[in-house]
Order: sequence, then C-alpha cells, then structure tokens
Amino acid sequence: MNKNKLYHYVGTTASIMSVLMYVSYIAQIHANLNGQKGNVIQPAVAFVNCILWTIYGLWSKPKDWPIIIANVPGIFLAALTVATGL
Repeated sequence: MNKNKLYHYVGTTASIMSVLMYVSYIAQIHANLNGQKGNVIQPAVAFVNCILWTIYGLWSKPKDWPIIIANVPGIFLAALTVATGL
C-alpha cells in the first residue's frame, strides 16, 4: 500500500471513529432530558476542541475534509449535551 493510500485510509477511519465518539453523547443527552444530569465539563471542552479543529480544517490549503467531517457533528452534539446538562 502506498503512502497516499494509507494516509487516506487512516484519515477516513479516524473520521468515522470521531463521529461515532460524538454520537455517544446522544445517550447523555437523553439522560439529561430525563433529569439525570451529567457533568458538562468534558462535552464543553469537546465543543471548543471541535470548533478549533474545524477551523483548522477549513483554513488548510486544500481544505482537510476528514478533519472537518470528523468534528462538525461534535460541535452540535457537544453543544446539545452541555445545553441539556445545565
């Protein structure tokens, strides 16, 4: 496997794993809405982190789509987790 193909494979796999990690917030959002509030520190930090990585991906030349795609869901799901956890 050449280096470019490996780079693409690792980027795609990392993007999928990142999205799955943020999808796991859905269970906490559900618990928050049912009155079982969780700690909001981790999703708040993830929210800021995802914003910064998304900006980095957008400002890269060319745009770094695996980074953008991996972090945009995290922005929304982390924000929703924080909002429902307060």
